[in-house]
Amino acid sequence: MTEAEQRTPVHGIPCWVSLMTRDLRATEDFYGTVLGWTFRSGTLGEGFSVAHVDALPVAGIGQIAPGLPTAVSWTPYFAVADVDTAAARVRERGGTIAVGPIRLGPGRGAVAADREGAAFGFWEGRTPPWSFGRDSAPASLELRTSHAFDSAIFYAEVFGWASEEPGGCEVGYAYQQDAVVVRQGGRTVATLRGGGDASSPDPLLRPRWHVRFQVADLHAVTEAARAAGGTAGPSANSPADGTEAVIRDPDGGVFTVCAHPA
Repeated sequence: MTEAEQRTPVHGIPCWVSLMTRDLRATEDFYGTVLGWTFRSGTLGEGFSVAHVDALPVAGIGQIAPGLPTAVSWTPYFAVADVDTAAARVRERGGTIAVGPIRLGPGRGAVAADREGAAFGFWEGRTPPWSFGRDSAPASLELRTSHAFDSAIFYAEVFGWASEEPGGCEVGYAYQQDAVVVRQGGRTVATLRGGGDASSPDPLLRPRWHVRFQVADLHAVTEAARAAGGTAGPSANSPADGTEAVIRDPDGGVFTVCAHPA
């Protein structure tokens, strides 16, 4: 993807999701088989590729450098005007910075954890023309946390949510969903809800950001994941209605697939 094809996202909104993995080519094979993704080289150099669906960028996959103690995980990134300012806000509010801020290709980024340990990233600069949760973009984000309102305050202060700036993010409470909902331009860009258990031995139940991808045939995708060496099971955080499942790829990356709404 060329520099001309990139754009600067609205500050505060999710602008990308990325997976760090130990074997880039094997991971591409898995996601290509399971989700039908195709891959192109990105602007972050060798060892990083961009997944596409119908020629639209949907996610990034990067190779973990040998010897680097980085977990295999899916991580959402949020757009910021200044990555150093965002990192300082994270620290001031009790969060931690795991990586960065560092320069990567056309921008600068960092990876952090909130007060409950949920990992997330933020990015200053241009990104692929990624349309989160709109048109054919398949991803959605949900934070499962012990205290949704406390977490909403944390992220609002870091990313400037509810600042009433033109084009910025609005924060509200959805009673039917029992969740804090973040919207931008009339569409939902993130959902924060309770149910996370920081003391649980199960990492899927501890506070974390869940990255979801919509699929046309949930059963076919879960069977393909198992056949390709992954695991698949029902989501522990949603009603057992057969509309979503949690998949773990062979390298340990966890994501959720959900059925397209009827």
